[in-house]
Amino acid sequence: MPAALHPYLNFAGNAREAFEFYGEALGATPQFATFGEFHAVPEGDPNADKIMHGSLEVTELIRLYVSDTIEGMGPPFQQGTNVTLSLMGDDEPVLRSAYEKLSVGGTVTMPLEKQMWGDLYGSFTDRFGIVWQVNISAPEESQG
Repeated sequence: MPAALHPYLNFAGNAREAFEFYGEALGATPQFATFGEFHAVPEGDPNADKIMHGSLEVTELIRLYVSDTIEGMGPPFQQGTNVTLSLMGDDEPVLRSAYEKLSVGGTVTMPLEKQMWGDLYGSFTDRFGIVWQVNISAPEESQG
């Protein structure tokens, strides 16, 4: 997928409910992965069933992403400021450059590094207070 910009919505525990509503309204089926499924929290943690990442792909051009905000994830949840701009794709030079240039003068919350799901990922708040995340897809293994 070439580089694309998508809104990423954060909720205080009701991401599943919100995306099921949005999916019904927009005619698409949401997909979810929980913090427990990703082993991002210890077994039995009350956040295990919260949404770590969800997607709602309405069309090729209309895609929304979602996460529940849990303690230690970054800035605390605040209604009205819970939208992040997410740059995603496999065009590493374009996305790496965007991360490096947009974060100048801002605050890096996560360096652009390889993550447990295999992609390069990083996040920051730019100098104007906008929260960004960049996810560079891992190259797919060639089929042979």
